[in-house]
Parts: sequence; C-alpha cells; structure tokens
Amino acid sequence: MATVHVMEPVSSHVALLHRISNIVSSELSLDEMLGEIVGLTVQVTDCDACLVYLLDRDTDEVVLRASQVPHAAALGTLRMKVGEGVTGWVAEHKSVVALSSKAGADARFKRFQALVEDTYEAFLSVPLVSGGDVIGVINVHHRQTHNHSGEEISLLTFIGEQMGGAVAKSSLSETNARLMEETLEMKRQLETRKLVERAKGILQQRHSLTEEEAYLRLRNESRRLRRPMKELAEAIILAEDLSRKTESPN
Repeated sequence: MATVHVMEPVSSHVALLHRISNIVSSELSLDEMLGEIVGLTVQVTDCDACLVYLLDRDTDEVVLRASQVPHAAALGTLRMKVGEGVTGWVAEHKSVVALSSKAGADARFKRFQALVEDTYEAFLSVPLVSGGDVIGVINVHHRQTHNHSGEEISLLTFIGEQMGGAVAKSSLSETNARLMEETLEMKRQLETRKLVERAKGILQQRHSLTEEEAYLRLRNESRRLRRPMKELAEAIILAEDLSRKTESPN
C-alpha cells in the first residue's frame, strides 16, 4: 500500500506549490509518489477518505493504486472501465465531478462492496493529468454532506495537474525496471535451458539414454537432491569436462 506521509498543514497556495515542487523534483518511487498525493489531498480537503486510481492503457481501465483507508486486497486489483462509474466518467471526460450529498444516488455511481468509502455522503473526483492527457483520477470522500468550495475544487484540480507529470515519470521508471527484470529473467531461463540441453546430451551419450529418459533422470535427481536443474546440469557438465581432461593424453 502506498505510504501516506505526515505533512505540515498546507496554509496557503504558496506553501502548496512549494510542497508539490519538492515532491516533483524528488526521486520517489511510484507508491511513495501516490502516497504524497493522498497526503496532499487530505490536507487540502480535510476529507475522510482519499483514493487514487491510475489508468491502465493496455486494458482501458482505471485501477485503484493508493488509498487513505487501508485496502490491501483491492490495491492493483479493483478496476473500472474508462467511462464506468463516476471515476471512469472523470477519466473519460477529463472533467471534475462534485457531489455534495447522496453521492451513491448519482446515475453514474458504481458501488464496490470492498470500499467503505462508497457509503459516504459526499464525493469529489478530479482527473490526474500529464501532458494534457488523463493518467488517473483522485477521489475525495466525506462521511457527511459536504459542500465543496470553489477553492477546494481548484486546489485539488491543481494537485491533479501538477502531480500528474511526476506520477507519469515514476510509473515509466517502474515499468522500465520491470521490463529490465523480465529481460534478465528470460536470459536466465535461456541459459538454464542451454545447460539442461547440454547435460541431457552428456547423459544420453554416457548412459545410452533417449532424450526423454535423460530429461527424466535430470528432473528426478533435481527433486531428490532438492537442487535446481540448472545447478545439477552445471555439475554434470563440470564432471564431464574434468573427465575428458583426465582421459585425454598430455
């Protein structure tokens, strides 16, 4: 879950701008950045709950990524199609929705059993924007009826506009890191496959086994010894190399 950092009260627009500037210029992770957005939002709106959704362009969905109230099971899994619910509507239209009371009665509202926030009276939703494009949505909930002032809406919209670029940057860094790890994992798997193939060949030649028999022997020994097949294959190859050196004349 994204961490919500404790901050000094935002007493003015200048203080808010200074705080956002410090966050944007930092090297925070995506989860930390989202936690900062939650913290800023709580300070600006004095809300009872805040949720941040990010847009998944591959599926055209908005995904819950951070919240003030703990939602461990829902983070990263609770999704809505763009255009679905108030949140999806905001993402689709890049427009603010402010509901001062009976938010759940709005025709666009989509209720989730996992979100206690959906039972609250007031609801404010603003887009999270980067380069003019919506990349997510910030939702604010109040338990009781709450008339959102023009200043409150403006400040939250400002947060959504200013923080969007930083979130997009952190998200890109996270994606690049994941892709790099996936590439490294593919290389590791390929290396393991090559070692296993070579070890199979050695077993086939040494013990007159078929390819399938050699593989089954490797797999069974790996399980019996509780060692990865890669380690076992390396040991077989090393033993074969040492044997050849011993057998070959000086």
